[in-house]
Formats: sequence, C-alpha cells, structure tokens
Amino acid sequence: MNAKKDDTVKEPDLEYTNHSYADYLTWQMEEVVELIRGKIFKKAAAAPKRIHQKVSVELSYRLAGFLKGKICEVYSAPFDVRFPKKSKEDKEIHDVVQPDICVICDTEKLDERGCIGAPDLIVEILSPGNSKVELKYKFNLYESNGVWEYWIIHPETQDLLIYSLVDGKYIPSRLFTSGDVVESKVIKRFKLDLEEFFGGIE
Repeated sequence: MNAKKDDTVKEPDLEYTNHSYADYLTWQMEEVVELIRGKIFKKAAAAPKRIHQKVSVELSYRLAGFLKGKICEVYSAPFDVRFPKKSKEDKEIHDVVQPDICVICDTEKLDERGCIGAPDLIVEILSPGNSKVELKYKFNLYESNGVWEYWIIHPETQDLLIYSLVDGKYIPSRLFTSGDVVESKVIKRFKLDLEEFFGGIE
C-alpha cells in the first residue's frame, strides 16, 4: 500500500498487531507498508537504489519473455500478495506483502487487487532498509504458506540464494555468484547466467 497522506484518514496504530487487509485498504500513507501476522512493516520512504530497480526491471523482463505464451504470469512491485488462512475475507487476512517479483502459475489466484494465495516463485532484492524483513519475517511467511521457490538477490555483492520448499521446509542452495548459471526448479528451463546478468546492470 503506497499513497499520500490524507488528513481525513486516521493513521494506523503501528503497535497494534492484529491489522487486517480490510484495514490496510483504508490507509493513506506516504510509505510503502506490508502486513505480516497483522503487524505493520514500513519500507523506506525513499525510492530504492538505482541498482535495485535495474535488477528488478531486467529480471522481470527476462521472466516475462520466457513465460510469454505460457500459463504462468510475472508481476513486479507494487503488487499485493495476500496469504489467507481459513478465510479469504478481507477482515480475516493478516498477511499482505509486496514482493519485488513474483510468478503465479495458478491464474485462479489472481484478481483485480493482486494475488490471493502463494505464488510459485518469489524474488526479493535486498537493500539496506529491508534485509532484516526479507531474511527473517518473509522467510517464515513464505515457507509456512507454501511458496515453492524463494530467491534472495543481493545487488551490491552480485549473488543469489535460492530456497526450495521440500516437505514443507525450505532447503537453501549454495550461494550463487558470478560465473554460476542458476536454474529454477519451479519455472522449468529458466536459467540465469549471473556473470552476464550483472555485467549488463552495472
């Protein structure tokens, strides 16, 4: 959720930990915010670094090109992903995030407001302001909700770590760096040559 302040709309209580998607839809905030277990997490008000955006745009472009004509669809932030528990009603959803990139192969999970349910692949691109959230809270959220593959990209060090869901638990890959060619297990035959990829981004 990212919008300008409106003095007629009350700011949410940041200490309250049972916010829902219904609450989220009413907020008018300058910052991008996400909900994890009903708690608000604010992203930095300033725009991400240029390299973050270049990585996001380039990877989204490559995924979209690869998936053209296939059933899976790729989306990049801002794009709401909601994780329902027992009910899909807005007031019963307490986890809403905006991954940098996600791929959804079950198109029934898509609606006019984004995705409701676990994407098949999520990519988060680290920046100084969000690393703790990505590495801890989102790891647990994505694992417990059945995101099959979770990529964490560090633009500054040009490396990539992949978590694959096996029997309900994430199994980490080794750390992929320049010279490695990464292949997704979820998006079959999609490969990423990291040396070539980052070489065109600097």
